[in-house]
Amino acid sequence: MFSSITTGAVFGIESFLMQVETDITDGLPSFSMVGFLSGEVKEAGERVRVALRNAGAAVPNVRITVNFSPADIQKRGMVVDLPVAVGILAAMDILPQHSLRGILFAGELGLNGEVKPVRGVLPIVRKAAGSGITTCVLPFANAGEGAVIPNVKVVGIRSLRQVIRYLLEPEEGRDRLIEPSHVDIDALFRDAGRDSRFDFADIHGQDSAKRALEVAAAGFHNTLLIGPPGSGKSMLAKRMAGIMPPFTPEESMEVSSIYSVAGLLPPGQALLTQRPLLSPHHSITRTALAGGGVVPTPGVITLADRGVLFLDELPEFGRENLNLLRQPLEEREIRISRISGTFVYPARCLVLAAMNPCPCGYYPDPQKCRCTQAEIDRYQSRISGPILDRIDLCAETPRVNADALLRGREEEHSAAVRERVMKARGMQEERFRGTNFRYNSEMDAAAVEKYCPLGKEAARLMRDVFEKLQLSARAYHRTLKTARTIADLEGTDRITEDDLAEAFGYRVNEHSLRKAGA
Repeated sequence: MFSSITTGAVFGIESFLMQVETDITDGLPSFSMVGFLSGEVKEAGERVRVALRNAGAAVPNVRITVNFSPADIQKRGMVVDLPVAVGILAAMDILPQHSLRGILFAGELGLNGEVKPVRGVLPIVRKAAGSGITTCVLPFANAGEGAVIPNVKVVGIRSLRQVIRYLLEPEEGRDRLIEPSHVDIDALFRDAGRDSRFDFADIHGQDSAKRALEVAAAGFHNTLLIGPPGSGKSMLAKRMAGIMPPFTPEESMEVSSIYSVAGLLPPGQALLTQRPLLSPHHSITRTALAGGGVVPTPGVITLADRGVLFLDELPEFGRENLNLLRQPLEEREIRISRISGTFVYPARCLVLAAMNPCPCGYYPDPQKCRCTQAEIDRYQSRISGPILDRIDLCAETPRVNADALLRGREEEHSAAVRERVMKARGMQEERFRGTNFRYNSEMDAAAVEKYCPLGKEAARLMRDVFEKLQLSARAYHRTLKTARTIADLEGTDRITEDDLAEAFGYRVNEHSLRKAGA
């Protein structure tokens, strides 16, 4: 007998549907699985045999052949236990073939028949819904994750016995046997609160750095904070997510799919409703930062997609790791090539970096800094010019004096800053309607020319400063993007000389870096 079961798999972070074809014939007893399979996928055969026996459906001594289609994609890191088991049961005539039409199966089996969760359910169900699948039978732990996709019924099951009972039930009675999972997406976003532990009002002083982060949040601009130890760089970074625009449903689905593939969705949470903020240690490996491995998985840069990637002590990451950022900062994606194919991971994160001006951290204070000029130059040279050229904003965080800490001035709360950011975000949403851009920082050169026109006086200022600072063409466009965001925060469509002057004030290069804090 022959059966064909639909399941799903993930290649990189892209999902695809896969057919599990099972044929059972008389002959020398064997269990073979074909279709460009890796060793870990072939191990499913023995798990399925034992799970079926413990579920009361022992496999007879016959010849069983299981094929996975399409065969041109290598099957690595996939869990195909449940669809293989259902395919065998259908080929044995225990399950009727008509009961499997329009259903996708996914899940791992324990030896006792328990159905365990798997990775990548969210993008798989999303793909299934777009391909005409009407029902997805998933592990109970993954049911909420799959139920956020509209127009598809998601059934969460706990054991292989429960699957068999469900499929033997007439279609009209199945929903009474196992109630389909449901997630109120509107309620998820409505209940998504901000972390009240991290508020800008907790930070005294550092007004210029706060302003830089406000501009960065409004236009999604990469930012560098420079200052001595204890000046508040890390505190500012922790509060960055609190002033950023909330996720749109599309952004939430995009980032949640990445976390689903990586197996990092929090238990019981169907979607991520807040922008991620990741802060890797400077000892992180290249693979962990950019992604990859034998079975390519997303790295930290991709996990920070649509959120904040905070790189504290930036020079300590090493020149080699920092140069990994050059492509993501420019192209907003990471390409990883392997024998099995090329994997493209999104990298649309806001890079927020922090550093000391010298190894000891106190340059140019002559009373505290004991670094030689050679040590300072060597320390700062770890950050290459091409990396600095891709940073839109640079702000200093000088040492806070005692008066600022003792005077008890009421500082502005994150909610007020976020309100201004949201208004600027609204202008960008209207401006980029019908395009692929969402934030000012995403504009290409042609879009900059279209959306960032300069008046006569502003153009003269741009020309003079451009020549004086000897900026690159990339810096020219990035300065205009920053000025566009500053104008949006002011609520105006026209970029003024003041907007442009503030944008130039945030530019950083190898020459100005040394003078930071001076």
